[in-house]
Amino acid sequence: MSIAAERDQSVIELTTRSVIAGVLFGVIFGAANAYLGLKVGLTVSTSIPIAVLTVALFKLMPGRRDGVILEANISQTIGSASSSLATGTIFTIPALFLWGMAPPFWQVAILALLGGFLGIAAMVPLRRLLIVKSADELPYPEGTACAEVLRATTTGTSGGKWIFIGLAAGAAIKLAIGAFVLIPSGLAMHLPVLAKAELALEIAPALLAVGYILGYKQSAIMVSGSLISAIVLTPLIATFGAGLPRPMFPEMKLTIAAMTAAQIWSRYVRYIGAGAVAAAGIVAVIKALPTMASSFAAVMRGLRRGGMARNDGESTPRTDRDVPSWIVVVVPLAVVVTLVAVPGLLAGNMAFGPRLVAALGVAIFGVCFVVVSSRIVGLIGVSSNPTSAMTLVTLLGASVVFVLCGWTDPSARAAILTVGTVVCIAASKAGDISQDLKTGYLVGATPEKQQFGQFLGAACACWAIAGTVLLLGQAFTFGSPELPAPQATLMKTVIEGVLSGSLPWALVGTGSALSICAIIAGLPGLSFAVGIYLPLGTLAPVFVGGIVRRMVDAKRNGKPADSDPGVLAASGMIAGEGLVGVLIAFLVAASGKFPGLASTLASMHFASKDFTHLTGAAAIVAGIIVVIVICALLHRAGRSDDRGQVQQQRR
Repeated sequence: MSIAAERDQSVIELTTRSVIAGVLFGVIFGAANAYLGLKVGLTVSTSIPIAVLTVALFKLMPGRRDGVILEANISQTIGSASSSLATGTIFTIPALFLWGMAPPFWQVAILALLGGFLGIAAMVPLRRLLIVKSADELPYPEGTACAEVLRATTTGTSGGKWIFIGLAAGAAIKLAIGAFVLIPSGLAMHLPVLAKAELALEIAPALLAVGYILGYKQSAIMVSGSLISAIVLTPLIATFGAGLPRPMFPEMKLTIAAMTAAQIWSRYVRYIGAGAVAAAGIVAVIKALPTMASSFAAVMRGLRRGGMARNDGESTPRTDRDVPSWIVVVVPLAVVVTLVAVPGLLAGNMAFGPRLVAALGVAIFGVCFVVVSSRIVGLIGVSSNPTSAMTLVTLLGASVVFVLCGWTDPSARAAILTVGTVVCIAASKAGDISQDLKTGYLVGATPEKQQFGQFLGAACACWAIAGTVLLLGQAFTFGSPELPAPQATLMKTVIEGVLSGSLPWALVGTGSALSICAIIAGLPGLSFAVGIYLPLGTLAPVFVGGIVRRMVDAKRNGKPADSDPGVLAASGMIAGEGLVGVLIAFLVAASGKFPGLASTLASMHFASKDFTHLTGAAAIVAGIIVVIVICALLHRAGRSDDRGQVQQQRR
């Protein structure tokens, strides 16, 4: 039975150290998630790593040790706020850079803030219905797992050390490869017989770690789609286009015979992948429509029956108290008014009429998808929440309205994209706070303080996320091999296709057909389609990480614990590589303003794109050794929990 019925009013929960720890870890993991999302197009849940790190930090501090679980819960609630903001930002904002419309810092930060606040405020009235009354129907898997981790770590269970080990390993390897360019950042091999077919693998601890977290099945499906792109579609285009005397649309300069494998992927295969992802996203939404409709109807019925949070007042039990009702009303209205009233927030010098329509689109799509997201994650979890599909539907709907109104200029494209930004963040944030409130319900936390913590986390994280994205965009190029920004590129393609109709529809249709065939065969459409869309070098290490996870799971004595040390080590690797990636971007950007720093970095070939200290066979051997070391570390971390259980049984 949940201990949420506890009514003690004197618990220590929202403390200075819990707020500082939550903000600090939120900034760290938010920046790392932004970097990861720009590389591979997905983010990972950070609640459990932040919870473990918080407990480990608090145990090092002098003073009280009892009641740490509620403080740690507040810390992970504040800290996890950054991940949902990162998701919406990296899914959309880089497209503005690709259009040559780089947004200012304040615009990105405020859009993230508004999306976060909208998601939190719109979810508050649903808490009692979804978290309390539907506790048996909606398990909220990540929230339940985080509660178990909090209980285990606060009672003395070890495992937190693996986060620090993973963080150190990810940071060290990223420094060696990305900053000091000791070896190339990837391995590649040309295949015989097949024209311009290449196998590739990027040497990146974060990608190997993502594969370990996703597991073998999902990583295998994703790499299968990527293999189709690399060793089926690219050779087919190269073979049948070799005799063409002129460039083939959409390429306007080079003939296919003169193009490299990477150029063929960029100019042809990428559009096939975009069609695959778009079709899979639309199918996912269509399949989810009954669930979405029933979820929305269930929420509305519950609210009509009095399922909202109880009235404010001291008579309300601590564990059933929400933020004041006026916040629930004022915040969404303030979001809409701000979007309409602040010039340049949505896009450039857009007139009042288009701004009003766009803001109303945010309100309609935002509230609807907040309701849907809050309930869906209770069944399938945050990691499987179809946020990208919801964003895609939002962009398609907004694009159609703008076309009907005759608004197709560049500012209209930017406005449609920023509508998707706010809605994507709101839906993602609603799923995130739902899981956090489930954790709090299970450990006896105060919902009001968690909700306040989420507002605080969003208010702090939005600036860090905006700064990270803009810094990476300034230091590198979105759409480049360093930062492909796949989701943003897809959103850009969708908007352009609806507004101008200039897409190579034959290639897009081919991708759609491939995606539909995979769905008919029973494969997860989005996972397979993302594989077609992303280059093999990005997904090959994800698959290798999945293989390691399968090896670990095959040798487990029983079901893995929720605080799987292997997952904790993988989370640390993602954070370590992401933070060093942001540090490298900061130094590269700073070198443009400080000539002395620029000459120093140039003398050591810092982050050079066309130089490595090791070349040839030595570089290949060193790269393989690095991959093996990372895999060995993940394998040992995953098996450490079993070794500990065996030792305890022997005792």
